[in-house]
Amino acid sequence: MDDRQNLLGEYLRARRELVTPEQAGIPVLGMRRVPGLRREEVAMLSGISAEYYLRLEQGRDRNPSMQVLESIARVLQLEGDTRDYLLTLGAARPRQARRRPRKEAVSPTIVRLVDSLQVPAFVEGRYLDVLAANALATALSPRLVVGRNRLLDFFLEPAEQELYTDWEPATRNLVAGFRQSMGTDTDDPRFVELVGELSIASPRFRQLWARHEVGSRKGAPMRFSHPEVGELLLDREKLAISGTEGMVLVIHHAEPGSESADKLALLASAALPASRVAHPTPSP
Repeated sequence: MDDRQNLLGEYLRARRELVTPEQAGIPVLGMRRVPGLRREEVAMLSGISAEYYLRLEQGRDRNPSMQVLESIARVLQLEGDTRDYLLTLGAARPRQARRRPRKEAVSPTIVRLVDSLQVPAFVEGRYLDVLAANALATALSPRLVVGRNRLLDFFLEPAEQELYTDWEPATRNLVAGFRQSMGTDTDDPRFVELVGELSIASPRFRQLWARHEVGSRKGAPMRFSHPEVGELLLDREKLAISGTEGMVLVIHHAEPGSESADKLALLASAALPASRVAHPTPSP
């Protein structure tokens, strides 16, 4: 067995513990010592041997067939992003030398786009760093400035937590999106640093990270409790930026004619025109 992390086994174990016997159609008789399904139950429902499933969880077999993974995904009730993530973890891939992380930088054209938008807009990198932001984004949250990290602010900054009315669901989506963004690059130094710091400092992050949930970084309605204008209901969009490794353009906008639109206009009238931007570093 090589020295790679047992990502597949960890994911299977975490997801197995989230599926109840009732959800899987298994009658419950007496007390159970595990919160979810037992290994042998997953194996039985998947049509594979208990010994083989044990090898998968322990990392002694890391290249199961797509048919086996599809069957396990069905039993664990994985769909969409969570199913795709399982298939990715089970896919055979060559060992790669550890790469030095490249500094993320926003192109001048995207900088101009962010500046031109009349709604809160910022660019979020693969590690959820803020790489560019317009003045209205900063008016919405003072933490939306270049150099800040959305994960660190969401979990470690009380003022950011108070800003989001639905903070707990928002943290769940944020962590799921971060896990999918990083994929199998779990030996990336910046990834290790972020997960380590948050796991120590935030019980909520620790709880969510242990669930191994994955999800697309996508749009959703967001409710804010803003210290200056009060309650805001905004639609958040996350748009992938082509030609980049995981950068997204994040935009918040309100329904035209709504009270939130009026409050957003009030914020805009007070916002400074200057943007906060991470400029690209010239190539040597």
